[in-house]
Amino acid sequence: MAYAAVRAPIAEGTGYAWFANRGIGRPRPESLRASIDWFREWLDATAKGRPVVLAGFSGGAAFAGGLLLDDPTRFAGAAILYGTLPFDAGVPVTPQRLSGVPVLVAQGDHDTVIPRELQDRTWAYVTMESGALAEARRDPVGHGIAPDALKALHTWLEEAAR
Repeated sequence: MAYAAVRAPIAEGTGYAWFANRGIGRPRPESLRASIDWFREWLDATAKGRPVVLAGFSGGAAFAGGLLLDDPTRFAGAAILYGTLPFDAGVPVTPQRLSGVPVLVAQGDHDTVIPRELQDRTWAYVTMESGALAEARRDPVGHGIAPDALKALHTWLEEAAR
């Protein structure tokens, strides 16, 4: 297994973002589409058809989810860590869209950054509607990755990479 940690393309303040927002966890559809297209071009040239598992935290989780929802057959799975799927942002969120795809969702019980309704909607979609091979966990933390979630991610990645 190899990994690539890709920096988001949009300069924002002192950091970078994957897309412009309409509010926290709510990507602008045209911005999300531009980043998905940019990433797919890079990925297709780099990965050359090898299986790819996506993982993202916070805004990166929404981006990873957007990539997966846009083309579920291209990816071997996705970890949506302390974030949300990009609902109402131009990617399909239909029933059974992720049928058979491994998806890990980790959320913090005390997360006040990602709106609760988006966390709940992500949880419900992944675990019930999407058809994904879902693993979901809630940890007693805020907007940060719990140590036990890192252990679960490690195990999940090993299984998804097989």
